[in-house]
Amino acid sequence: MTRPSAYLDHAATTPMLPEAIEAMTEQLGRVGNASSLHAAGRQTRRIVEESRESIAEALGARPSEVVFTSGGTEADNLAIKGLYWSRRPADRILISSVEHHAALDPAQWLERSQGARVTLLPVDPAGRVDPAELRAAIAEDPSGVAVVSVMWANNEVGTVQPVRELAGVAHEHGIPFHTDAVQAIGQLPVSFAASTADALTLTGHKIGGPMGVGVLLLARGLTPVSVLHGGGQERDVRSGTLDAPAIAGLAAAVRVAVRDQEHEHARLTALRDTLIQRVRQAVPDVVLNGDPVDRLPGNAHFSFPGCEGDALLMLLDAKGVECSTGSACSAGVAQPSHVLLAMGADAAAARGSLRFTLGHTSTPEDVDRLVDVLPAAVERARRAGLS
Repeated sequence: MTRPSAYLDHAATTPMLPEAIEAMTEQLGRVGNASSLHAAGRQTRRIVEESRESIAEALGARPSEVVFTSGGTEADNLAIKGLYWSRRPADRILISSVEHHAALDPAQWLERSQGARVTLLPVDPAGRVDPAELRAAIAEDPSGVAVVSVMWANNEVGTVQPVRELAGVAHEHGIPFHTDAVQAIGQLPVSFAASTADALTLTGHKIGGPMGVGVLLLARGLTPVSVLHGGGQERDVRSGTLDAPAIAGLAAAVRVAVRDQEHEHARLTALRDTLIQRVRQAVPDVVLNGDPVDRLPGNAHFSFPGCEGDALLMLLDAKGVECSTGSACSAGVAQPSHVLLAMGADAAAARGSLRFTLGHTSTPEDVDRLVDVLPAAVERARRAGLS
């Protein structure tokens, strides 16, 4: 498959690592259900358990804390819904206002259909939750809080949250703390034990692993109510036949991503800073969103005044540059990014944003391609907006 001229959407999905492809391919030709007791089943079970141990070691967790899921969305749903149900009659959910919809939507569904009381934690203009805001929200009714959920790093603007401090505030009242670390693994040092979080989400396709597989790291002693009922394959909190090839690919990707994290952090930070500098030179009135320093190394998120983000995206796509908007599209109608609105941006700025994200295949040539075509694309998008 031919790569696009400049793929700048690694936060959406990143190409699979060769090591992950090799590990997954090796298992695809084998037969065996990890729950079967015969030889083929035991062989598959061995692959699953070795992968579990490998992921745990890489992420500062115990093997028993690794619960395999179909991806980040399922892991977030299991953490938020499952912990909420398990802690009834506590009925409050405290969740940041800038969460990915995989975490935000389950909380809001619980509010609509299960009687939950959801508090959206405010953020500062950089998109960060202040631990003092969490402490104040808990203080309104400490015994009523079922779960706190704040992502490790924001998927749109890249701002890194003070996860350990936030978890500490929750634990002052014995409240379980969940963090969606989908964007953080491989870009930042992540240790489940050191973070003191009670539940942590990760997924394969953000770190060079396969799609359709993820993990919820779940601290011992925590028993969320199941979202999926069936065979109870994963600690009786998650049911479903385990996808051994995908799990093997995920484990390989986690190993490589964690092994190379320090080097990739330095490389991507330098490349990202170059991208930011050159985009500002090409479009002087562009606005960089998110924390200017404490952000993911591969993330550069901009608002382009006078542009609609989706129109600018398509103009860049036509020139071989692939990126993402900072807004969601529903029924063909662009909606302002809830992340930017929560950070204080107006609706026009929230609709006129683009996210450029770098990963393990990114090169200086990708940045060259972007800045070569960006000024003309912005000019055309602005003309279209005036017509």
